[in-house]
Order: sequence, then structure tokens, then C-alpha cells
Amino acid sequence: MPNKTIYVSDDDLALYQRAQELAGGALSAAISAAVRRYVEVEEGRRQGYDEIIVRVGPGLGRKQRFSGALLAEWGRSTNELTETFRVYRSRSGKFVVHVERSEAYTSGGPNAEKWNTGWRAWVGDWSANQTWTRTPAESTLRIAGSLEELRDLVPAELYDLIADIADQPTIEDLDI
Repeated sequence: MPNKTIYVSDDDLALYQRAQELAGGALSAAISAAVRRYVEVEEGRRQGYDEIIVRVGPGLGRKQRFSGALLAEWGRSTNELTETFRVYRSRSGKFVVHVERSEAYTSGGPNAEKWNTGWRAWVGDWSANQTWTRTPAESTLRIAGSLEELRDLVPAELYDLIADIADQPTIEDLDI
């Protein structure tokens, strides 16, 4: 394997030493991983894709990252919760669906239906026999390899939007 010499400024020496420690003593492994990541992100950016970071799971969840281009965003709300759907095209051509659902609150008890009709229905209903359910906010990430697979993952209105624009290029070079 050929040797390459990298000149490091005195100001950056501590950074390179820390990278070597984190890589288990092999500075070349740390440099290769950083360069590999840089090339992947930069090539994606030049093709029109952004680095997307989303939260997945209950509550704050965990972060997941990919290269993609946002195709459409769609939302809806009910008395219990709100949902936001975002559909991305990944660099490999797949559809990535990120869904955020807010904390959900559902009334129960003998007059549960009345609570869903608005605050006026609540006036005078101060029964001690109240029940409710609260579920935490949650986000999911699903992958569809084709438009047909996407149909099952998103509402019909959003699917129609995506189907209309799915074959458009991420970047169109104009000769002007």
C-alpha cells in the first residue's frame, strides 16, 4: 500500500491525536473514515441531495441520517393528535417516509363522545367519572422501493402528489 504524507499544523495536532485515540491507534483508519464520509456527502450534495437527519422512536427517540431530497410534506390533525408526513427520495432512488405523530390524548368514560365535539360540550360536565388515555409523541421512518410500495405507507392525497412528481429529476441542468 502506498504511503501518503499529511502535514498537520501545530494548531490541529491535538485534533489528530484525539482522532488516533478514537480509532484505536490507527490514524489512517480515522482519516479514511472521515474522507469516505466527506466524499459521500459531497457527491450527494452535487447530485441535489441534502443530508437529512430525523428523529425516530417514541418521545425524543434517536437520530437517523441519510442523503435525500424532500418531495412533499403533508399534515393532518384530529381532536386527539397531529400527524406530519414527509416523503424524500434517497440517492438510491427509494422513497423514505418520515411520520411524526404528536402526543395523543383520548377521552373515555360515560361522556367520551361529548368531549370530542368542542369546549362548549364540556361546560357543566364535571363528573368525577372521567377516564383518559395519553400516549407519547412518536416518529417512524419507513422505506419504499417503488411507488406501489409507497401507496401503503402514506395517505391517498399525499400519494397522488408524489406520483405526479416522482419521475422528475432532482437537479435539471439548463443550457442557457
